[in-house]
Amino acid sequence: MSEIIVTLPDKSKKKFKSKVSVLDIASSIGEGLARAAIAGEINGKPVDLDTQITADSDLKILTFKDEKGKQIFWHSTAHLLAQAVKELFPDAVLAIGPAIENGFYYDFDVKKPFSLEDFEKIEAKMNELAKQDLKITRETKSKKEAIDLFEKQGNRYKKEILEQNIKGDSASFYTQGNFSDMCIGPHLPGTGKIQAVKLLKVAGAYWKGNEKNKMLQRIYGISFPDKKQLKEFIGLQEEAQKRDHRKIGKALDLFSFHPASAGCVYWHPKGFIIFNELENFWRQEHIKRGYTEIQTPQIFNKSLWEQSGHWEHYKDEMFTFKVDDEVYSLKPMDCPDSIVVYQTKKRSYRELPLRFNEIGRIFRNELSGTLGGLFRVRQITQDDAHIFAMPDQIQKEISRIIEFVKSFYAIFDFNPEIYLSTRPDKAMGSKEMWDKAESDLKKALEANNMEYGLKEKDGAFYGPKIDIHMRDCLNRDWQLATIQLDFQLPNRFKIRYVGSDGKEHEPVMIHRVIFGSFERFIGILIEEFAGAFPLWLAPVQTTVIPIADRHNKYAEKIAGTLRENGVRVEIDSRQEKVEYKIREAQLQKVPYVLVLGDREEQNNTITVRDRSGKVEQKVNVNEFLSKTLKEIAEKTIKS
Repeated sequence: MSEIIVTLPDKSKKKFKSKVSVLDIASSIGEGLARAAIAGEINGKPVDLDTQITADSDLKILTFKDEKGKQIFWHSTAHLLAQAVKELFPDAVLAIGPAIENGFYYDFDVKKPFSLEDFEKIEAKMNELAKQDLKITRETKSKKEAIDLFEKQGNRYKKEILEQNIKGDSASFYTQGNFSDMCIGPHLPGTGKIQAVKLLKVAGAYWKGNEKNKMLQRIYGISFPDKKQLKEFIGLQEEAQKRDHRKIGKALDLFSFHPASAGCVYWHPKGFIIFNELENFWRQEHIKRGYTEIQTPQIFNKSLWEQSGHWEHYKDEMFTFKVDDEVYSLKPMDCPDSIVVYQTKKRSYRELPLRFNEIGRIFRNELSGTLGGLFRVRQITQDDAHIFAMPDQIQKEISRIIEFVKSFYAIFDFNPEIYLSTRPDKAMGSKEMWDKAESDLKKALEANNMEYGLKEKDGAFYGPKIDIHMRDCLNRDWQLATIQLDFQLPNRFKIRYVGSDGKEHEPVMIHRVIFGSFERFIGILIEEFAGAFPLWLAPVQTTVIPIADRHNKYAEKIAGTLRENGVRVEIDSRQEKVEYKIREAQLQKVPYVLVLGDREEQNNTITVRDRSGKVEQKVNVNEFLSKTLKEIAEKTIKS
């Protein structure tokens, strides 16, 4: 057998005389890496550690530090959960058990819901099985063998998955101890790598998310290679409970939801102040950068969505209805609407790039089980923009957007992480067009010295995109901004501009959001600041507290001065103790509390207590006003 050359991620090469396993290669690099190894990635494809390499290949050793490594680790733990449940509840029927963004779940068909006592027993059994370090092995069964097995087990769920989702004539199974489950893998080499397990919750879940199907019991959990990581996770979970935007939103009277309009936000006055401040800031920044704002309808005939391709690719997520025997929908996206505005007159190259921005109200038919506070809603306010440009303007426009995103996020002290999302399997248009679009985005990123990762096959159906993520104080990953390059829609809608040569040409379309959605962004801000918003966003910026009724008139005077200068202020003149009113203002996260008594009124001063509890006496009113207005104008982020 000829020599095998294995190329590692740092482009270094290792040579082997014959076939070699992924684990052996990890060991040749270092014992520490071999111990940490979860799986391998050969030429971009995840594989088990015992997979043999027989030809020249690119190889990456996956550990828990890699996102793909985490997913394999958590999926293996889902199998451990299924094994524990089957040992404790032999009549339980297994459905599915995938890894998710933070952990895993498994769905079970059981005669009665799991109790808290059951929950504790299952977790204990999982830890017991993990300590046994059961070897995990892969085998292949023919499709007929697998169907016969599932029929014998009375497992219609696995049979349905096999018949509807598994292509080819065989299926792979993974076995650990006396437990086996159908799975494409890869998996951990043994259960012993799972050193820490925590089951989080149990919930009802319809099979395949369809309420017409049977309700199953879904157990969620998380696992780690060491107990320290679990301890850190639990700490973050406790902090997340304190920062839960739904609880804070209720406590601060910012927003609410109602079953009459499930998944749609009712903004209360204080919450809408935050919304409007963000919108005004967004609008001002766009005016500075040469955008022109438009507003388009929310209801469209399906013919528009057929032309754009959304009807084919997105119909199931749209709200549709009939008007005069014609099918209409609430719009799920703004892109075709900008094209309609573009087409209202003949365009010249002198107008390009043409930058339309829009506060788009869009609607998506999210499943009820996926709705979650402001993070996933059905009525979405999107900070959209669509740029129509000549091909030779693409690089400059992408660079302008990248600069825009960076400056925008700096206001909130967010550090963006950049990813390039490439052609999905169900893409619209030719591969050549996609290759050009992806190349243009890569060149723009490299021209701006931007480090970026790849999200393979995660582009929109009409074009590749740059996705901008950020990690919050709880180390959660959020995708916010996105920049999408689109050669498809201009072609489908036959939009044109007259070039300098007097001939018609097809522009390129750039789709772009920065917040992503106002709802999600505000939810993130609530949790990031734990409700203690920076002064410019705080619904109430100052609370004035007169010590006694005789100080009310002076309080009105001070509050009036602040209001006249644009400061949001409230007076708390209730018949309560001053300490109680100060405490109430602190619970409402008010940045500044002004306490006024005889001394302050006589000297025409104020006593200022900030949100941290720091107190400053004999403060000149004009000095406080000047400092406050400066803080608002500079959009200062305070800890």
